[in-house]
Amino acid sequence: MQNIDSILITEESSIRETLQKIDASAKQIALVVNDQRKLLGTVTDGDIRRGLLKGMSLDDSVESIVFRTPTTAKLTDSKEAIIKQALAKKLHQIPIIDSDGCIVGLKEIEELVKATTKSNRVVLMVGGLGSRLYPLTQETPKPLLNVGGKPILQTIVERFAEYGFVNIVMCVNYKANMIQDHFGDGSQFGVNIEYVLEEERMGTAGALSLLTSKPAEPFIVMNGDLLTSVNFENLLDYHLAHDAVATMCVREYDFQVPYGVVHLEGNKVKSIIEKPVHKFFVSAGIYMLSPQCIDFIPQKQYYDMPTLFEKIIESQQNAVSFPIHEYWLDIGRMNEYEQANREYSEVFG
Repeated sequence: MQNIDSILITEESSIRETLQKIDASAKQIALVVNDQRKLLGTVTDGDIRRGLLKGMSLDDSVESIVFRTPTTAKLTDSKEAIIKQALAKKLHQIPIIDSDGCIVGLKEIEELVKATTKSNRVVLMVGGLGSRLYPLTQETPKPLLNVGGKPILQTIVERFAEYGFVNIVMCVNYKANMIQDHFGDGSQFGVNIEYVLEEERMGTAGALSLLTSKPAEPFIVMNGDLLTSVNFENLLDYHLAHDAVATMCVREYDFQVPYGVVHLEGNKVKSIIEKPVHKFFVSAGIYMLSPQCIDFIPQKQYYDMPTLFEKIIESQQNAVSFPIHEYWLDIGRMNEYEQANREYSEVFG
């Protein structure tokens, strides 16, 4: 994600000032925002040239030449969707906005096409027993169960590699040797893999206390039984843009009460709502944490991720949510395993 502070202008900015910003940045574009950084439009070198041909001067404001309907992408859009949109409209870059329409970055399409390698670590929790998938997991750890003709964990590793995340830590326990034998040092998958052995079950957050060194920059933590098309690069950008200490990926979950719900006051019936649908946001098992989160985790104790977030919130640190709408499936039960095999080629083929 390109830093865009140097190319932000307002509607009152002069054409001269805008040209200077465009020339200095070499980005060929300026982004017009209001006081809340909401994107109002864009100005390009071409827009300025057309304005000058119509008799405008360099001291005039850009208000009348702003392009008000630029193509934008959201932080949660997948890399593939952004590239497809850009190619269809022959764009070299696309402004990225958050859910409030505020500008948070600029994606260069050339950079998207050639994924840049990132030094941020990815910690994958792959030590579970997978008891709900027994007898499939009697001889094979759940992350190595085949979905779409390859182990679940291999798809996860390859997805991270596509986005340039090549430094991977696997927290292993159950049948750890089989996972290590399959992945080795990760070189055949284009990544570097380090293994951390949980001699006892330590929970999603507790295992982080076993890392050989404290991360120096934000890192991703993810359960090793998830199949998802989440844009991990956007997750990192979102975390940084919101100056977050901890970011939790969340999904909307609907639950319909199968009965009419009766609202009472004393013994009086006030209303009846037939089979209401309740909507919640639930954790998706994917997190982005800044290094200071490690300081909240006790050594050699079971510690789960909800407890970590509670501690972060209690300390008044910035914990935010990253809503995901992309494909996501937690392969915990047999029906989900069968669903994953049915849908794999459509999503990842």
